[in-house]
Amino acid sequence: MKSNLSDDIYPPKIRRIYPPSVGRSQDLDLQAERMLKAAKLYCTKCRAAILKVLTKADKPLSQEQIAQRLGKNRLNKVTIYRTLESFCKAGLVHKAFIHKRAVHFELANRCGEIRCHPHFTCKSCGVTNCLAGLSIPLVKGLKKGFVIHRQQVRLEGLCPQCS
Repeated sequence: MKSNLSDDIYPPKIRRIYPPSVGRSQDLDLQAERMLKAAKLYCTKCRAAILKVLTKADKPLSQEQIAQRLGKNRLNKVTIYRTLESFCKAGLVHKAFIHKRAVHFELANRCGEIRCHPHFTCKSCGVTNCLAGLSIPLVKGLKKGFVIHRQQVRLEGLCPQCS
């Protein structure tokens, strides 16, 4: 187990992929290109567009939400799905959680290899928020034979607007 919490949350591979600045559209284009290059993936318009959508998002998005945010550059569902899967394999994106049978994706820059930051889903309005500032320790005391590959925590309740 690593002793430095920041090393667990931001592994070296992920730190290299994500440039610190996010800003104008031109900056997002450059950032997407750098991220794809660092992940050893071809830089296509499709991949760059999906990365820009995820970079601008302040919460995990489903495949359908990504398609909607692409607007006039909308891609078919199969293309988006395959692109997201390739991003997951490369470590750019991870599957944050599943809600109503839809996988929600987000950039992997705020998570470690085995531990993801928690998410909070409001039971009233349905909005999910990232709780990247919170740290939840890894589960301890599992019975013999259990092997944790990844720990993800999703909290449910009422958000400040609904409570």
